[in-house]
Amino acid sequence: MPGIDDSKPFLAVRIAVLTISDSRSLDDDRSGAVLVERVEAAGHEVADRRIVTDDVASIVQTLRTWIGDDGVDVVIATGGTGVTGRDVTPEALDEVCDKAIPGFGELFRWLSFRKIGTSTIQSRATAGVAGGTYLFALPGSPGACRDAWDDILVHQLDYRFGPCNFVELMPRLLETGRAAARGS
Repeated sequence: MPGIDDSKPFLAVRIAVLTISDSRSLDDDRSGAVLVERVEAAGHEVADRRIVTDDVASIVQTLRTWIGDDGVDVVIATGGTGVTGRDVTPEALDEVCDKAIPGFGELFRWLSFRKIGTSTIQSRATAGVAGGTYLFALPGSPGACRDAWDDILVHQLDYRFGPCNFVELMPRLLETGRAAARGS
């Protein structure tokens, strides 16, 4: 049965929050605020928080900055995951990711379907790993951010959660060579 193993120590993760929007500021960014509140309530550190426009180059530049920063373990982006012309967050993640985590988007849409029905098909929520940093792209609504955090990320970003979690894999994200290819 999945759950928290209280015999393990809690390990705080350093998380950067990125809002993708042409119209939001820090004062009215409700989705980013939801993420910051939940990250801090879980005992993690908000390493940085920014808002950038719906522009692939701007998003990629910010992601690369954080991927190269040893003080950032995880980036959670909100916004720009829909299907309109301005929604380019998944394309930006594709430019920087070393490996995709397709199960994240699949699970997010499955959980979301129970709440918003077939409208979830419009979400291109996605995740990946780049330079040893986890990247998650969520829809821009506060509800979607709550759902992704409460139902997926709070567990996968907690070292104590079992049977497995993303945090326990962090030391191995940059493995290379034959041993990594063999899975040892």
